[in-house]
Amino acid sequence: MKTIEEIAVLLTEQRKKLGIEQKDMYMRIGMKQQQYQRIEAGSDVKLSTLLRVLEGLDLELSITPKGRKDNSVSVDGACQNKSQAPKSDELQDDGDDLGFWFGSEDK
Repeated sequence: MKTIEEIAVLLTEQRKKLGIEQKDMYMRIGMKQQQYQRIEAGSDVKLSTLLRVLEGLDLELSITPKGRKDNSVSVDGACQNKSQAPKSDELQDDGDDLGFWFGSEDK
């Protein structure tokens, strides 16, 4: 997916596939029809709002590097190929930055 419009089309298709109306999004995620309608029309939204909408449509966000064929996203939200994750023996330990992230750096 490259544009907001493509995301809007995906959301519309998924909502229709689930057999729900825009007004039903209020019951699913607490969003009024007018607000949800703007999202399907391609309005720019905050990430937190997008995640809320995805949850209500049984979808999830997947981010992959450019140039890599993405087989993990489909309209129904089911992951088709999760084997692209690196194996544990391919990962290198960045133990020196744990203190930064968890606030326990040696002083």
